Amino acid sequence: MTARLDDHTERFTMLRPLLFTIAYEILGSVTEADDVLQDSYLNWAKVDLAAVRDTKSYLAQLVTRQALKAQRTSARRRESYVGPWLPEPLLLDDRDASADVVLAESVSMAMLVVLETLTPDERAVFVLHDVFGFDYAEISEAVGKSTAAVRQIAHRAREHVHARRKRFDPVDSDQAAEITQQFLTAASTGDMAGLVALLAPDVVTITDGGGLPGAARRPLVGAERVAGAIVRGMRRDLRFEIVTANGAPAVALRTDEDQLLGLVTLEIHDGRITSLYAIANPDKLAALDGPRVITR
Repeated sequence: MTARLDDHTERFTMLRPLLFTIAYEILGSVTEADDVLQDSYLNWAKVDLAAVRDTKSYLAQLVTRQALKAQRTSARRRESYVGPWLPEPLLLDDRDASADVVLAESVSMAMLVVLETLTPDERAVFVLHDVFGFDYAEISEAVGKSTAAVRQIAHRAREHVHARRKRFDPVDSDQAAEITQQFLTAASTGDMAGLVALLAPDVVTITDGGGLPGAARRPLVGAERVAGAIVRGMRRDLRFEIVTANGAPAVALRTDEDQLLGLVTLEIHDGRITSLYAIANPDKLAALDGPRVITR
């Protein structure tokens, strides 16, 4: 029995970064993805390995089915969520963020926000096929649909995503670091003009505060409005750290006592910041326990 469990553990551990990435992209939650992997492993430990022809495909299907179950529960919770809902941020090792452009885009905050507008089946099919390259027959097993139906779902999901996410221009890491530092300097010094110069005219800021007092409950649009809100909201007791979150530069906001109060992810196009995604919900910040390894 020990050897059998060791074999299960070895196979699962080897594929864990891939399985976590699948679950996270389907759910948009680090916490829920971890729970899905735990439940999936318990089911995997009962499987007769002699009947498994392709471990990667089998586990991807198992995790997808478990993630779709979890998604139904989380969808009910989000119906009563106060203010905008954003995915839980994912801290990444810098190498993960730069080595694979498709992977970086697939976990970007902007892409995850778009994926939220898909149905659960559309999201799972899009993630499995367009991001991870599983074929329609494998996905059919995962979502419980015919291969023909999966093809139609994939086409519909792809059109939906492309209509809302028309471009993804990889930003040079040095340029991204420079713009992020300029943003941080302007924000922390109250340099209104400097902020406006860094922001695209139609920049959008979305804040997920989970109902916290003072958190904006509607998106802010426009360089002047966004810059003004940043300057007014800046506190003297904050210190800042530049990190990589969801494949993009981000700014972590901490108190002098090292309490994490927020994380702001920047999306940059053509040398300007086009979107700011601010996470202030303490429950979502609690999941930031260090960089994660992702793969596809």
